Amino acid sequence: MKNRRLEEQIFIVLMLSATIIVVGSLLAVIGIVVVRGAPALSLSMITETSSGGYYLGGTGGILNAIVGSLYLITGSISIAFLVGFPVALYLNEYEGRSKLADFVRLSLDVLYGVPSIVYGAFAFTLMLILGARASLLWGIITVAMLVLPIVVRGIDEVLQTVPSKLREASYALGATKLETALRVIVRQVFPGIVTTVLLALGRGIGDAASVLLTVGYSDIIPTSLNSPVATLPLAIFFQLSTPYPHAQERAYASAIVLLGLVVMFSLAARFSAARFSRFAIR
Repeated sequence: MKNRRLEEQIFIVLMLSATIIVVGSLLAVIGIVVVRGAPALSLSMITETSSGGYYLGGTGGILNAIVGSLYLITGSISIAFLVGFPVALYLNEYEGRSKLADFVRLSLDVLYGVPSIVYGAFAFTLMLILGARASLLWGIITVAMLVLPIVVRGIDEVLQTVPSKLREASYALGATKLETALRVIVRQVFPGIVTTVLLALGRGIGDAASVLLTVGYSDIIPTSLNSPVATLPLAIFFQLSTPYPHAQERAYASAIVLLGLVVMFSLAARFSAARFSRFAIR
């Protein structure tokens, strides 16, 4: 009995230690970014586009990078969801645990672990073959490839949590597999789908390596898919690469803006998930 209590106490200490390390790391990252970037953060920085060598100490702001990031992540998440959602449904509702489904899941797991720079190099190679130039369109395609495995596997996992009795009840009422999937299963797992999209959004909007070679860079807000575009991760990267302290402060200020966007999307996703969780069977 004493051994069991001792074992329990040891594991409680280990869990608390792990929690403290994770929370402490998060607070340390946020604290460093805020402390170093707050002095350079201003309203004009957020509301003006860059001009006059902004990353070398010129005038302007990062509005072009903010808008570019929103364009990029909106397009890429839309493509990834439109492609990934049907794939996840098919794997669960029509293939189940077949060899094909297991192979697809294994392939997606491998793609999930591929470094983002590899996706950028692959897209850049396609650009060279097709004679295309860096643009918003190719940035969207690259990030869509990057987050597609996250979307498919995330939705796939939440679909597997649906009780089989729920499907059987729907079939007993005369519903087809497609009707059951779209009208019953999707409502049941909608909060999980929202969380999955949030995870994909978080990785896509904060990645610089995948778009370093594919989106180019521009001091203006893009007006078409064929225009080069600035993004917040690239703005941070370029400013941190300069030897000028004031430019590096602007990089941390840009990081604050990026963190703010992620927090905003997180709150929106939490609200949506909570609102639709009433459809879930508990």
